[in-house]
Amino acid sequence: MNNKTIAVVNASGRQAASLIRVASAVGYNVRAQIQSHDGIIALELANLPNVTLFEGSLTDGELVKTIFKGARLAFVNTVSFGDEAAIGKALANAAKKANVQHYIYSSMPDHNVFEKDWPSLPHWSVKFLVENYIRQIELPATFVYTGVYNNNFTSLPYPLFCLEEVDGGREGLVWKAPFHPDIKLPWLDAEHDVGPAILQIFKDGPRKWGGSRIALAFELLTPNEVAAAFSRALKRPVSYIRGPIEIKVPIPSGYREQLQALQILFGEHDAPYFGLGLGGKRGLAEARSLWEGWRGIEEYAGEAFIIEERANGKTWMDERDEKDAIEEENDEGDVDGDLDEDGDEGEGEPAMEMMNARFA
Repeated sequence: MNNKTIAVVNASGRQAASLIRVASAVGYNVRAQIQSHDGIIALELANLPNVTLFEGSLTDGELVKTIFKGARLAFVNTVSFGDEAAIGKALANAAKKANVQHYIYSSMPDHNVFEKDWPSLPHWSVKFLVENYIRQIELPATFVYTGVYNNNFTSLPYPLFCLEEVDGGREGLVWKAPFHPDIKLPWLDAEHDVGPAILQIFKDGPRKWGGSRIALAFELLTPNEVAAAFSRALKRPVSYIRGPIEIKVPIPSGYREQLQALQILFGEHDAPYFGLGLGGKRGLAEARSLWEGWRGIEEYAGEAFIIEERANGKTWMDERDEKDAIEEENDEGDVDGDLDEDGDEGEGEPAMEMMNARFA
């Protein structure tokens, strides 16, 4: 039995890629399905030691059997393309047949189970359905429920987590979403923190975590607190406005229904993110016991977010207020280096100070 081999699916996703990086670094063998070898993430993972990638669809039964061959551990996070319920059940069946000893499944709640007036989120409720199937077939499993990704934020015009530029970013950024401004939400940096936490669950094993649901989030923050954290990190105003979800770009098939249900669930009912009985301060302590090196949203905003924005072709972080530019121009013309009105030498500092990125 090889307890150092992990089967993983959807390798280029944030959760799976985070685990693969960490597992590879500490000597685990990884057998991972990936939809395509194209792309930056696929290239990165292909060059990691102890990692074997298998290209193809999860609807290919032979490919699925190949992924689980020789693996006694598995991490599965399915995505909402194709028949996710059928794929999720097929993966569980294949894992059981391959004698996988610890199966960690990335699940989410079906809120309608808790309150009849709460709508089911289509992309979440299907995961809950698969979770129940995994329990029915008695596969040794643990179920992780991930909080809101810090990594969702972008200044691109995507719905729900767009930080809209004000005057090209010179006057700051605005986040508009349906969440109550003063109700706390669970947050995590998916790329930085999922992998180490999952690996610790594997190390602890099913004797400790078998059948458990784990709320994987490392901070509890209100939208207003998130905006304040971004403001501190980016050194410019960032504000939160509660309002309906705005769809400004084409979105994948089925995602509109997800957003409509989310608008009702969180915008009208103020439902708890994980439903009832999971998460909160107890869940936070449990997640932090799994991984103490988590990255908070303020650190994320000041480091990784800026890098991601640059990769998307954004330049707002380089913009300077017109006043600062004029002051700098005046300072450059002051060859004697006279003091300004406040008694300090004018330096014409930029609107924000770039911070170097650190990746674990």
